[in-house]
Amino acid sequence: MRTYHCFWLLFWAGQPHQSFLTPLSKRTSGFPEKEKVLVLSGNSRQDLHRSKRSWMWNQFFLLEEYTGTDYQYVGKLHSDQDKGDGSLKYILSGDGAGDLFIINENTGDIQATKRLDREEKPVYILRAQAINRRTGRPVEPESEFIIKIHDINDNEPTFTKDVYNASIPEMSDVGTFVVQVTATDADDPTYGNSAKVVYSILQGQPYFSVESETGIIKTALLNMDRENREQYQVVIQAKDMGGQMGGLSGTTTVNITLTDVNDNPPRFPQSTYQFRAPESTPLDSPVGRIKANDADVDENAEIEYSITEGDGYDMFGITTDKDTQEGIITVKKALDFESKNLYILKVEATNTHVDPRFLYLGPFKDSATVRIQVEDVDEPPMFSRPAYIMEVKEDVPLNSVIGTVTAQDPDAAKNPVKYSVDRHTDMDRVFNINSGNGSIFTSKPLDRETLLWHNITVIAAEINNPKQSSRVPVFIKVLDVNDNAPEFAMFYETFVCENAKAEQLIQTLSAVDKDDSYNGHQFSFSLAPEAASSSNFTLQDNRDNTAGIFTRKTRYNRHETSTYFLPVVISDNDYPIQSSTETVTIRVCACDHRGKMLSCNAEALIHPTGLSTGALIAILLCIIILLVTVVLFAALRRQRKKEPLIISKEDIRDNIVSYNDEGGGEEDTQAFDIGTLRNPEAIDDNKLRRDIVPETLFLPRRTAAARDNTDVRDFINQRLKENDTDPTAPPYDSLATYAYEGNGSVAESLSSLESVTTDGDQDYDYLSDWGPRFKKLADMYGSMDSDKDS
Repeated sequence: MRTYHCFWLLFWAGQPHQSFLTPLSKRTSGFPEKEKVLVLSGNSRQDLHRSKRSWMWNQFFLLEEYTGTDYQYVGKLHSDQDKGDGSLKYILSGDGAGDLFIINENTGDIQATKRLDREEKPVYILRAQAINRRTGRPVEPESEFIIKIHDINDNEPTFTKDVYNASIPEMSDVGTFVVQVTATDADDPTYGNSAKVVYSILQGQPYFSVESETGIIKTALLNMDRENREQYQVVIQAKDMGGQMGGLSGTTTVNITLTDVNDNPPRFPQSTYQFRAPESTPLDSPVGRIKANDADVDENAEIEYSITEGDGYDMFGITTDKDTQEGIITVKKALDFESKNLYILKVEATNTHVDPRFLYLGPFKDSATVRIQVEDVDEPPMFSRPAYIMEVKEDVPLNSVIGTVTAQDPDAAKNPVKYSVDRHTDMDRVFNINSGNGSIFTSKPLDRETLLWHNITVIAAEINNPKQSSRVPVFIKVLDVNDNAPEFAMFYETFVCENAKAEQLIQTLSAVDKDDSYNGHQFSFSLAPEAASSSNFTLQDNRDNTAGIFTRKTRYNRHETSTYFLPVVISDNDYPIQSSTETVTIRVCACDHRGKMLSCNAEALIHPTGLSTGALIAILLCIIILLVTVVLFAALRRQRKKEPLIISKEDIRDNIVSYNDEGGGEEDTQAFDIGTLRNPEAIDDNKLRRDIVPETLFLPRRTAAARDNTDVRDFINQRLKENDTDPTAPPYDSLATYAYEGNGSVAESLSSLESVTTDGDQDYDYLSDWGPRFKKLADMYGSMDSDKDS
């Protein structure tokens, strides 16, 4: 097997290293003085023994950023098999071959066609080969070589941030760390000083400094005060080539803020403050505001105010407004101009967050004097008490004084006061008050059992200014007087069996009293004097406010006496003694041998919820009376229906005759003509009935119109005959109305309204000729004429 040998030329840290066989040419910083030649030699590939070196080559170097117009010469390939007859052809492959790097196939010269940038690609690895031009077969094995780009200082340092922001507490010591800035250089750090960066400060002195190698910024001035200056702008420069002349540089800006520390105590801008407050100022209302200035901010400027001393220490309070850091002075107790009109306070302002490092600057508090002038206002009258409690007996006579209220004007003027009762609290006007001296007296009787407490309101107002008024509650308690007699606790209605034995208990009684007793009620029971000796029962007082009713004899007969009424006298032991007489109803009933009631004439005892006999009788009587009333009413109506419409044949008044005719409906409009009755001369001969269709059409027969002086009765008879003889009349009964009175009257007007206008006397003798119905008129007016004549 044929063996091939090659020699590698490697560079570390920019220095050339010799291969293990052949020494290499010395590296230069520019173009080589001699032509860089890669010599190629070969052996038969079939020889298995080691042979001498067949070819050698150098590592090539190029400078980046070449600015010439011609191609940059790299080096030359040459094979020991090349006889110079042009039989060999050189081929180049690898990184950039044919594009960045081209080779002369005849001479083996290599050139760079473009401008190279080490920061883009520092090393190119290529492969070279020599082949027989005629056969195309390689005469040497393919071998690699390296083209390394030499660095030049073509990149300036760049900071990792365009702008840095940092903060430190104010009053920091010199050398306090602020922030570190960092700049990078894209040049080769292993070749020369192109990438060696140093830092310097261009702006920000003498307040800050920067370490040249690390980029650490520190404070350079002692006791920098935020209150004097808070913001600083520092400009830092980074320069390569170790800061030497000709190096490239870059800058960045660092914004540094001093944070606040509590190094300033609060200070009042003035030593004395003046405020005015009306004496009517409500409690907890503000009187004024004061503020101590603090140059610090946030929590370092928080202030707490307090009143340390003064004659108004307990009259006023002070709180801190968290938003404005002001001290708000408020009223804690009611002010009174007449008592004190000037208060002097000492107010202290203290920082709540104190930094011990700055205690040497002095106490972090300040004080000021506050003067508060109380102003006089017109105040309403003031009662001597906040409330009044009075007592009065319920039997007190009317207009009795039960107590007095007192109020006076607290102002210096001492205006007179008048009193009145608020009637909204005394709607029944039970009490009244003397407007001058405030004495309260009764105006109506009192009753403790009806109302125990009376709560009224008394108003006191200035006479000169009634708007200035005040109120006070008055609680009046009505004391009890023994004015109510005791009475049974319930209505007692009991029974006794017919077979009862003597001395048998049939009922236990108890009593109540509306009056109030401080030592408890003590009632006594006894029979009324009229029943004490003749009663069939006895009463035993148990001395415990109860009493028992006992039978006096054996056996009772309900048929002889069904009910007993036992009067009982109840008395109390209070003063004055009150007593009443109550009645116990005892019914006699039939009972079994065990004393259980079987039947009794008192149905209410057996059926408490049923009706008594008297109630049932009353209900029956009401029902009977109601039935009789209905029957009588029906009989009267029947009698009225049977009364004839026309009493006398001589009665010639117009009558309505009902034929039970419902008519022909809406179409029956020509059954008769009302207009004809009102004006007989207006007759339409062509109108026919529309509600019936006669078999034979007959023309209606009309008679001549009556004369103007035709009697009403003749007119009506004439119309009746016409309807009776009219074949087109409806075959059913109908109502025909004749409302014709004629065209005039022989007597003309009967009214006496116009009689006064005539000069002469009228003659009423003609009324006698009109029949018996006008006889009364004839007698009346005739007698009047005779009186005149006489």
